[in-house]
Parts: sequence; C-alpha cells; structure tokens
Amino acid sequence: MGLSQMRKQLRLYPDVSCAKVHRDIRSEEFIASYLSESSTGQVRLMESILERNNMKRAIKRVIKNKGAPGVDGMSVHKIKRYLKRHRSKIEQALLAGTYSPRPVKRKEIQKPGGGIRLLGIPTVLDRVIQQAVSQVLNQIWDHTFSEYSFGFRPNRSQQDAMRLYREYVRGGKRFVVDIDLSKFFDRVNHDRLMSRLATRVKDKRVLKLIRSFLTAGVMVGGLAEASDEGTPQGGPLSPLLSNIVLDELDKELEKRGLCFVRYADDCVIFVGSKRAGNRVMENTSRFLEKKLRLQVNQEKSAVDRPWNRKYLGFCVTNSCKNPKIRIHWKSIKRFKGRIREITGRRRGRSISQVVSELKAFMSGWWNYFGITESFNRVQPLQHWIRRRLRAVIWKHWKNRRTRVGELLKRGVHSDQALTTGCARKGPWRMSKVKWVQIALPDSYFRSFGLIFPWT
Repeated sequence: MGLSQMRKQLRLYPDVSCAKVHRDIRSEEFIASYLSESSTGQVRLMESILERNNMKRAIKRVIKNKGAPGVDGMSVHKIKRYLKRHRSKIEQALLAGTYSPRPVKRKEIQKPGGGIRLLGIPTVLDRVIQQAVSQVLNQIWDHTFSEYSFGFRPNRSQQDAMRLYREYVRGGKRFVVDIDLSKFFDRVNHDRLMSRLATRVKDKRVLKLIRSFLTAGVMVGGLAEASDEGTPQGGPLSPLLSNIVLDELDKELEKRGLCFVRYADDCVIFVGSKRAGNRVMENTSRFLEKKLRLQVNQEKSAVDRPWNRKYLGFCVTNSCKNPKIRIHWKSIKRFKGRIREITGRRRGRSISQVVSELKAFMSGWWNYFGITESFNRVQPLQHWIRRRLRAVIWKHWKNRRTRVGELLKRGVHSDQALTTGCARKGPWRMSKVKWVQIALPDSYFRSFGLIFPWT
C-alpha cells in the first residue's frame, strides 16, 4: 500500500488509526475490516464501492465473465474505453445518488425439465456497478450467513453442499424434505429485501441505487415493462440479494435445530422419519409463504428417501452404512444429449474438430461432476462415445468404394472389407460391426487426444 493511497484512505476514513492503515493488507480487506467496525464507514459506503481497486476488480470480473450486451448494445470489450471517457461523470452521479440504471434485456432459457427461465441481462456498465456493489456488500454480509448455505459464496461450491448432503445421510437421516420454490428470483418482495438490507447498510445512496436496480424494468420487444417484484437473474448483484432474502429461512431452520443444506433457492432438510418430514414440510412452507412471501411449488416439493431425489445434479447411493455420491441419471441424460449434438453426423466437421469439441465439453463437465464416488453410470459412456465417433467416420466415408478402400487400408481382410463396405445398414448400426471396430480401434481415437477424464 503506497503512502499516497494510505493518506487518501485516512482522509476517507478519519476515525481509523494510522497503525491500522500501515498493516500490509489488501485494499478490500482494509475496507471489510473498516466497515465492520466503523459506523462512519456505513454511511460512506458509496465511497468504498467506488474505491479504485474495488472498481478495477469489478471491471476485470465482468470482462472475464463475458456475457451478452444489454439494451444499449455495448459489449464487455468496450467498457474500459467507455469508463476512461465517462468515469468522472458516472462517479459524480453515484455519489450524488442520481445514477439511473437502464432496463434489463429479457432472454428466455429453456429449462432441462421443461418450462422457461427468464433472464434479465443488464448493460455492461450496470453490471460493473453491480459487481462493485456486490464485492463490498459481500464483505459486510457473508460472515453473517449460515454455515449450511453454499450458493454464490466465496470458497464454497455445489460440491461442498453435496458432501454435506452425503454426511447427513451417513449420520442416519433417512428422509429428506425437498422444497422447491416456484420462480424464486421473479417473486422476491422488494420492500422486505430493502428493509433487510437497511439493517446493515446505512448509506442511503447505496440503498437507493440497489432499489433502482430492482425497479429498472425489463425491455421486451422494444418496450420497457415495470418490475414491482423479483431480482433479475443475470445481474452480478442478484446472487447476493437472494442469499440475504433466504438467510431468514436459514436462521429459522437453525433455530428449530434442523439439519439442512441450501444452495441458492435449492434447499433440502434432513429428518429421521417420514412423519417428521411431513411436519417440517408443512411448517417450512407456511414460513416461506406467510413470512417471506415466496411460493412453494407443491408438485415438485416432496418428502422422500435421499437416494430418490436429485440435488444439484447428484444423488446418493442406496446404502445404509456407506452411501456414496453418484451422478443422477437425469444429469447423465443431459450429458448424452449434448454429446449427440457434438457428434451429429450432419454438422460437416472433421473428426479432429469433433474430438477437440468433445474434450473441451467433457473436461468442463467432469470438473463439476468429478466428486462422484460411484462410477457405474459413467464407465459405459466411453464405449458409447467411441461408437458415436465411428458412426461419424462411417458417414464421412460417403460411398461403398471409399468404405471398402478405407477398411482395406486399415488392415481388414478383403472379403470382410467388401462385405462390410457394401452393407446397406446405416452409420449407427455399422458402428457396432466387428470389422468397423477393428478398423477404428480405441487407439485410433487416442491418437487425436481423446482421453476420458473419469478413467
């Protein structure tokens, strides 16, 4: 930390001692410690948000996350140049409390299980400001959240949530209360959220800015629609706001002494019997609907055995003594659907291009699902994927002459090459034929770098 920077922070935070400033700590840690200890810092929160290093981190994060342009059409690559020209004007508007966000751009995403998820894409500038706000508010709020909340929090992940899920089952919890919130992000009550924020945020400019993001509206078909409730999915601030809303649920469950895991709006509660599960389901649903004003999806919510439920794409094996984490069959189905797209035989891509795309997808997929402890659902995928690739190559060999010639070149006897190459079966059926497998062995695909991450 340079001398000029320390002097600036001393002017900004007059009630903090020089000794504290001289500690060799990062800027964000200085802000976090100051905000948690100083009442003055709470009413000067906007200055902390606009602190240079905090803004640099926000810009870097937004650019790294990429994302589509908002209603103004600006891409993430133009934000640095834009801020160089307009930074002082934007900062003045934020400090004066007059900044007005643009409406979010509506985007519809198909859910894997059916239905539509509505995303709201803010402009890149609004994303940077939201990210800067989120970084500072996280320092104020995160340490107050429950130990059993894992969604959108530093050093916590879906895998950590699933490991705790498994430990509860190992501990003898034989029933799970799976609560599904219907369109949670679209139904957050603004007044309740703002009153909750005001308990820790005293800077009225920050509160006004957050409310303006909530009520900025949605651009649909060129027309702006008002938003009276909900936090638009797609903005950097929404995950933190969702945790602040559902922290009330966490505290209520802790007060009742219940075992639970929550990742964003996916909450499961563990009990010892179905009777206890039904009681917990009724009481928790009442709390969510009456107090938090959220809607529970009764069709998708259930009291069931933990190995029958899907949680974050996983489940556990049906073993009383030693349950293991396993990939849910629906996640395997989605995986196979994506593989079918990549290995489509009408895409007009070379086998090296197909394998390269496969490797990238499987690597990312396994980075998430690699904590599985049961491999009986992933091991058969290797043979299936190689068969898909053999079908692609067979399709590339467009006519009988080419097929016979390729089989001969790859060591298949002339009689078998002629019979196989002249067969009238389609590529998928031919990919299972012995002589095609001999011509295109596993080692052939390994030569393109095809290695399965779970082997």
